[in-house]
Amino acid sequence: MANQVIKCKAAVAWEAGKPLSIEEIEVAPPKAHEVRIKIIATAVCHTDAYTLSGADPEGCFPVILGHEGAGIVESVGEGVTKLKAGDTVIPLYIPQCGECKFCLNPKTNLCQKIRVTQGKGLMPDGTSRFTCKGKTILHYMGTSTFSEYTVVADISVAKIDPLAPLDKVCLLGCGISTGYGAAVNTAKVEPGSVCAVFGLGGVGLAVIMGCKVAGASRIIGVDINKDKFARAKEFGATECINSQDFSKPIQEVLIEMTDGGVDYSFECIGNVKVMRAALEACHKGWGVSVVVGVAASGEEIATRPFQLVTGRTWKGTAFGGWKSVESVPKLVSEYMSKKIKVDEFVTHNLSFDEINKAFELMHSGKSIRTVVKI
Repeated sequence: MANQVIKCKAAVAWEAGKPLSIEEIEVAPPKAHEVRIKIIATAVCHTDAYTLSGADPEGCFPVILGHEGAGIVESVGEGVTKLKAGDTVIPLYIPQCGECKFCLNPKTNLCQKIRVTQGKGLMPDGTSRFTCKGKTILHYMGTSTFSEYTVVADISVAKIDPLAPLDKVCLLGCGISTGYGAAVNTAKVEPGSVCAVFGLGGVGLAVIMGCKVAGASRIIGVDINKDKFARAKEFGATECINSQDFSKPIQEVLIEMTDGGVDYSFECIGNVKVMRAALEACHKGWGVSVVVGVAASGEEIATRPFQLVTGRTWKGTAFGGWKSVESVPKLVSEYMSKKIKVDEFVTHNLSFDEINKAFELMHSGKSIRTVVKI
């Protein structure tokens, strides 16, 4: 089918706040420096739900959502040299061009080469490769994995071990990599550290895993749903607490529990009040708090400046600080060698026709990650 339009199924979000609709779409062949991928499996992430809700300021419709996917390269466009048909790949919502000043700076992973067009739901040339019922359908986060076939920029693709199970490693396209990297890259958790992780969903569990791999001696999980505690301990939490069980602010509880506060804290919810609590739970003089969760549009964070003057650091992370093209294959290798967990994040497997159920499971708190076989 190289150089031809492919007709296939996709889950189209026609408008905000409505369930996805399984439709037959047309996927145009890749243009220069683009890659067309047959998606094998995709997971559903909170960011997809955030955009679908209509709260995302960059949300555009109609669109094909999805950014945690894995598949096989079907064809490549002119000028693509590092990928070929048949390669096993993970699409990347943060590309790595290797040329922009962001890519050339070791302090960040935020490649900006195609940021403007990606934010508008378009390919780098300003157009879309998707149509349905005669209408243009937009791309999402440069990936659009809720489709049997998708087209992405060649700098937004990681070539991975062909033996990796795609219905598992698709999760390395966002959530697990983000949480794990927040601990090992952004915070740089040290052996013997005391850590607190706020929010014990998929990303929070990945943070716990990262803290454990880094050698933290104490990892305190914080959540208002005690049903999540047992799983958090399986991932490495040494203890878990429910902030609703206390009459005082949770930061005060943690300061008392840890003789002055934690060395590292992580907010994995996207709640600005919890972000403040996470910072203020850090130890005076050296505590570091990392914002991992994505807050709603227009939200602002607040604390008293004295918290920072007295030596605490507030940081943020996107995709765990991993430079994507070079790092994702290494993360797949770490999974294959059992250094990091991936299988344990998958709580449900569904068929493509059941994709809306995946959103329901996520909103109800019953799933960590649901994988959809495309």
